[in-house]
Amino acid sequence: MLVALTSGARFVKGLLQSASSRYQKLSLIGKALIWFILFFYLCSAAIIVVVTPARIAQFTYDFAQDIRHLPYGYTILIIIMIAVSFPPFIGHTTLLNLFGFTYGLRGFFPAAFGSLAGSAIVFVTLRIMFSKRLRSWTSTNEKWQALEAVIRSRGMPLIILIRVSSFPPWAWSNSLFASIAPVSLFQFFMATWFTLPKVIVYVFVGSRIARLSDGEQRNHMDTQTKIVNGLLVVGGISISVLASSLVYHLMQKEIKRLHDSPSERDELAAEALEAAEEAPLLGSDSLSSP
Repeated sequence: MLVALTSGARFVKGLLQSASSRYQKLSLIGKALIWFILFFYLCSAAIIVVVTPARIAQFTYDFAQDIRHLPYGYTILIIIMIAVSFPPFIGHTTLLNLFGFTYGLRGFFPAAFGSLAGSAIVFVTLRIMFSKRLRSWTSTNEKWQALEAVIRSRGMPLIILIRVSSFPPWAWSNSLFASIAPVSLFQFFMATWFTLPKVIVYVFVGSRIARLSDGEQRNHMDTQTKIVNGLLVVGGISISVLASSLVYHLMQKEIKRLHDSPSERDELAAEALEAAEEAPLLGSDSLSSP
């Protein structure tokens, strides 16, 4: 239990450090956008308090049921999933919850398809659009050359570990791998399959939340059933957090091992992983020129 809490604390600390680093490197417009998003979420929280969570939950449930009854409603969610797989968009986890909220556990299959298809489309698109920029940048960056060399030698185990890690987030992770020339589409696609356990957890949490959101279903639940559903939601979220913390711990252990290696190449690769936001397709000017 203590190890899990320690890993969780490190996970949160790493998240805050990564967020702070990214924020400092943003342009004035980028920082203004961040503050706009924060303002939007504060307004959303205020609306929730005023309108009441129960009414909002019921509205969301009714809207989800409208999507469910459309002939190809799941296609709409898959298209949105593919869109948010491109940086700088966010919302992959929320959409996974929405698949479960709308379709129950059956939502896992379109959610998995959308995740796999979206990541592959991003990978191929960025590789094609920015191939010249990628070659130019990596040819002059010693750290990135070292990271590519380490990935060539370690192969799939290291690729999978980086892929299932929570850093960077989903859309940025897609872009990161598109930046690493030795990683083929096949390797990236196979590594993405290892994220599917996380997908099913989020879909499951969404399906439980849906049951608690509908007033009619809640009225037919006894107290014990409500508690069980609530515990399942909390349990699902806890499993996801603990799993993310464990993977983050393993990732940091791998980075430390590279740092401790006598090889200068491994040391540079570790530094490249720690500064992943500086990847050629992740930088703030990555879209400025192909």
